[in-house]
Amino acid sequence: MSESVSIIGLGLMGRALAETLLAAGHRVTVWNRSAAKADDLVANGATRAATAAEAVEASPLVIVCVLDYAAVHEILDPVPLTGRVVLNLTNGRPAEARETARWVAERGGDYVDGGIMAVPQMIGGPGALILYSGSQTAFDRYEETLRPLARPHYLGTDAGLAPLYDLALLTGMYGQIAGTLSAMALLRSEKRPLADFTASLLVPWLSAMAGLQPAWAAAIEAGEHATEVSNLEVNRVGMANLVHAFAEQGASLDLLLPMKKIIDDRVARGHGAEGLSGLIEEL
Repeated sequence: MSESVSIIGLGLMGRALAETLLAAGHRVTVWNRSAAKADDLVANGATRAATAAEAVEASPLVIVCVLDYAAVHEILDPVPLTGRVVLNLTNGRPAEARETARWVAERGGDYVDGGIMAVPQMIGGPGALILYSGSQTAFDRYEETLRPLARPHYLGTDAGLAPLYDLALLTGMYGQIAGTLSAMALLRSEKRPLADFTASLLVPWLSAMAGLQPAWAAAIEAGEHATEVSNLEVNRVGMANLVHAFAEQGASLDLLLPMKKIIDDRVARGHGAEGLSGLIEEL
């Protein structure tokens, strides 16, 4: 079923959202501060709004994807929101989402927050995921409209849950990136080829280690950190070895040194026999 959707913000992600909804057959109205960014979308069937207020008036579902929550408020503050569903796909914090949900409700609108777990090129493809939280009535109403963008995952009525999970997933990603770049720096210290190492060794190794994480989650929730594999004392010695090896190779381990400190602190508190899940108590 064709729906009328307005999109405010035409950066790389906003444009990908608009293009995908147009391709799905929806009636899309777009607005951006730099009006020229809408030119090719208009050529492909979108309607250009002259103002943000005109974009909001054009559709019952208004998707906002801008730089930050301050920009969301600046754009929508002078605009009536009665009867509108505001879907905010701007990256932010749980506290900001909860405050924005209250602000939209006070002005007569329904609010859904979203966390996009994809880069723009992934939107509309099988690997894209969008987390949603906030008004369940609004999400249920537009779930099928939003499905072409990415696999939808609704977390609950608390608007802060989507950014909470978004930031948690990004945290895991940055940790993986830190380890990956450090590993490459070590190999690069001896001018070893990186592409084959990454594809044939590092990615399978990281995938195998990722399989341990559900067990760590269970251990953390149970408060039981006993282990049958390398305990924290063994990892303390291993991390010390990494520090010396990186120094000898002229490479930097700076991205992982905070983890070494946390391991050292946990062992110093008498928990060297625990598994790595015990580090949660330090965090």
